[in-house]
Amino acid sequence: MPVSLSIENLDKRFNGVPALRGVSLDVAPAELVALLGPSGSGKTTLLRAIAGLEEPEAGRVLFDGVDSGTLSLRDRRIGFVFQHYALFRHLTVFENIAFGLRARPRAQRPAEAEIRSRVLALLELVQLEGYDRRFPSQLSGGQRQRVALARALAIEPRVLLLDEPFGALDAKVRKDLRRWLRELHARTGNTTLFVTHDQEEALELADRVAILNGGRIEQVGTPDDVLDHPATPFVCEFLGEANRIPVTVSGGSAYFADRPILRGLTQNQSGCASLFVRPQHVHLAEDGPATLPGRVAAVRRHGAHRRLEVAVNGAPKPVELDIASQEPPAPGETVALRIARGHVFSV
Repeated sequence: MPVSLSIENLDKRFNGVPALRGVSLDVAPAELVALLGPSGSGKTTLLRAIAGLEEPEAGRVLFDGVDSGTLSLRDRRIGFVFQHYALFRHLTVFENIAFGLRARPRAQRPAEAEIRSRVLALLELVQLEGYDRRFPSQLSGGQRQRVALARALAIEPRVLLLDEPFGALDAKVRKDLRRWLRELHARTGNTTLFVTHDQEEALELADRVAILNGGRIEQVGTPDDVLDHPATPFVCEFLGEANRIPVTVSGGSAYFADRPILRGLTQNQSGCASLFVRPQHVHLAEDGPATLPGRVAAVRRHGAHRRLEVAVNGAPKPVELDIASQEPPAPGETVALRIARGHVFSV
């Protein structure tokens, strides 16, 4: 049965440098949660603390309300999948998957027939039927990662932890495995946490995303929550591209150089602020009182669109936007920009 997971005020230091700073997080049974953040943000340290591979200086981890510090590593029953597979090269696929079962004390070890049945069922689950006699060197990277997942699932874990599970794979294989992992999670129902620095991966896979920065959790929410309602400037800039425009907020509007460029703000604030606007929320428009005038500084290809960089007098950087037109404005041309939506944070 899947379990709930509660992380309470975890602190961890390495050589006096904080890696986790009062991290708290609740994960519901069978939930799939992504730990997302830049390198050094504390993602892997948090995962290892949950697994019992790192001892925190303060705080605790609970499984269904039971302090994991009172449980042995075996009793925690955690499945851990590493980025680089960590398969035993001298063992076949079958023996790799069976390893955790065979390593149990004799009194807890399943019968040989049960081990074989469970391994073959897992091979079918991870779509590797018929690969049981192969060695890791005879598999592709994606296949090795599936074997690593099957090995973690063989012990019937209470919690499944994945540390950058697709980080060593190329883009197409990663995309295929993401879809497969989501389907696998729906079938197994494990309580799962996975570490990634890939925003697209986290937003596509997870029920909820916890965004870490400097050893702290900046925001936890559904993919829609964190993308559409970022709680901090860091979250806003980390999750995709964003223009940052200095503004003054007054009467529910954001002003740039005494010109209102975004109305209808719901935040109860006033004074100097930063307006964060994603390129897809900036549009070309006719010049008017609520537009932002500028001059096209550069035009470049951006996927199926054209990316415009528009220099705005008084803005620290050009404002970027995407347009679908095959005949974009030329560099040097004067344009007006209209901002459809944005996020305001006080300075």
